[in-house]
Amino acid sequence: MAEDNRQYKDRLFNFIFGAEENKAWTLSLYNAVNGSNYTDPGEIEITTIKEVMYLGMHNDVSFLISNEMTLYEQQSSFNPNLPLRLLQYSGNLYEKYVVKNKLNKYGSTLLKLPVPKLVVFYNGERDTEDEVELRLSDSFPEGAQADIEVKVRMININYGRNMALLELCKPLKEYSWLVERIRCNKKNHELESAIDRSITEMPEDYLIKPFLMAHRSEVRGMLLTEYNEVETMQLFKEDGKKEGLREGLSKGLREGLSQGLKEGRESERLDAIRDMVKYGDSKERILKQYTEEEYNKALGIEQPDN
Repeated sequence: MAEDNRQYKDRLFNFIFGAEENKAWTLSLYNAVNGSNYTDPGEIEITTIKEVMYLGMHNDVSFLISNEMTLYEQQSSFNPNLPLRLLQYSGNLYEKYVVKNKLNKYGSTLLKLPVPKLVVFYNGERDTEDEVELRLSDSFPEGAQADIEVKVRMININYGRNMALLELCKPLKEYSWLVERIRCNKKNHELESAIDRSITEMPEDYLIKPFLMAHRSEVRGMLLTEYNEVETMQLFKEDGKKEGLREGLSKGLREGLSQGLKEGRESERLDAIRDMVKYGDSKERILKQYTEEEYNKALGIEQPDN
């Protein structure tokens, strides 16, 4: 099979929802996300950028339908920088659109462009709300008046979350089930075995099962790569924490080891609280991990006088 030579560069989400042969599933996903009722998969024009960069830094699925340019990303690790990434992808897609349609962006005539719609499907293990809006302006200094804004819908598609949405798109529900099943099987089996068992255990009436079985070797390779990417990202985060500790130690040597470590740990905890608040975690959930004093300090809330 010719596709087997791609060295598993696709992600499974893209393989399912971004393939020409699966446009009906892509359309089902689009309808579920947008509350629309398109019926002709032929209206979809796949525009996914195929160039692949390390650690999944590439466009997962993009397509044109009606007057919209839709970009879908699947993320199994939380990334608050997706508005920046999707801005870059959008720029590349617009350039591709302009060239393909022989448009003159330097001319005096106003170009008519498709409306960008940016969606991230999140299925990582970090607890997030069912839907969160990520904004490019979150990266700017507080109070800055920017001339560019990018908004991204991040939808939690972990199995058991957003079930009304999953019910509207059976292939998405089945993909969500598979990811959850692999997590369960990983507890008692090596990753490769967990993947194989999970595909085999899929109910026979699942729409995506025949497709996955027909490409089983390729799907296994994709999933192994994706899980390895997540583990690599986690190592990067752990390295960052170690670097913070090293900075704290360095300060401690200059000003007193004990004080330096204390400030380093406190800074890390306050940053974590701000991050949780920014991306939708409730105060109740935060206070399960941190003290109210830390919560107030992180948000600049004045302490009541005793």
